[in-house]
Amino acid sequence: MSGPAPATRPATGPDATGIALIGTGFVADYYMTTLARHPNLRLIGAYDRDAARLTEFCRYWSATTYLSLEAALTDPAVAIIVNLTNPESHHAINMQALEAGKHVYCEKPLALKAEEAAAAVALAVERRLILAGAPANALSDAFHHTKTLIDQGAIGRPRLVYAEMEDGPVFRAPWQSWRSRSGARWPGVHEFELGCTLEHAGYATSWLYGLFGPIAHVSAFSTLAFPDKGPGTEDLRLGPDFSVGCLTHASGVVARLSCGLAAPRDRSLTILGETGTLIVRDLWDNRSAVHIEGGAAGRSLAYRLLARLEGELGRKLPFHWTAGRVIPYPKPAPAGKNTLPAYPSQIDFSRGIAVLAEAMHQGETPRIAGRTALHLTEVVLALNAGLRDMTPSQP
Repeated sequence: MSGPAPATRPATGPDATGIALIGTGFVADYYMTTLARHPNLRLIGAYDRDAARLTEFCRYWSATTYLSLEAALTDPAVAIIVNLTNPESHHAINMQALEAGKHVYCEKPLALKAEEAAAAVALAVERRLILAGAPANALSDAFHHTKTLIDQGAIGRPRLVYAEMEDGPVFRAPWQSWRSRSGARWPGVHEFELGCTLEHAGYATSWLYGLFGPIAHVSAFSTLAFPDKGPGTEDLRLGPDFSVGCLTHASGVVARLSCGLAAPRDRSLTILGETGTLIVRDLWDNRSAVHIEGGAAGRSLAYRLLARLEGELGRKLPFHWTAGRVIPYPKPAPAGKNTLPAYPSQIDFSRGIAVLAEAMHQGETPRIAGRTALHLTEVVLALNAGLRDMTPSQP
């Protein structure tokens, strides 16, 4: 997970919106890598309470260092604070930034308590500011491709959805040696303490909300199935490493979402409609393959041949084949250097900040902000807690 050579600050346009990063840990490099895709954004500087880490990050990216949080919050060149601190600090930083008159883009979740997230959203409304929340994968090309196909009736009316956010048995991998491009350690111990749901459920719920609208009811279960996560975790109180929730949308669509740190990696989305099935292979891929089975698409020749071979052999073959035909994107991928992370995702992390900046200049509230961000935070907190009966507030 290390980059080969230091990078320079991305080029920006003359009217670019100034941003400041608060927190320069592992995920900050993903934002810096993808910032080059958005010339409407300009990094003014960065701050981290870990001075050594801040120096390392700013040296690598040729970024300006703020000597204090207050210096970033009071810099008139900064319009948007990008909150990349640990989740326990999200609420406090959000409130300080809003009180300083800054728009905020916050990594997930907005807060670890629903009432704190609600207080931050209320303050943003009061100050006529935008508080938006990650993740940005529901702003991807794959999301828009999927939504267009559904809106065109490619699978009929959606009825049932299976969302997977299984990250594999990460705790059995050599995670202690993982580093970001600028040298930050992967915060494995902290992620195990936080749990798989708060870390990953948002990648699926943001898609579910964008495709099917508000979630009216949540019924969930979560547990710690593997309490031994290896050296350094023996005496810690670890978060859930498995959760499953059933989400009922106000539109009538029902979804089952599973998150975990043990089952084989699977980040797919399967949408069953009245006339066909749509499968997004990887929600972490900006241009994931999108398959459709049934309806006008039918089954692919390869899938039919595979099914016939299994029937003749009388057994399942030892690999998984995604059903349906791959539906091509209406436009090819842009030419030029790929500035998305190479691994483990292909998410444009900075796209959410760019959407916030555009909405800010147009005097609008983006879909990823305000009460929508609060709504999704409540849903993820309910999934993490394993609440059996919960009705989130509606956006």
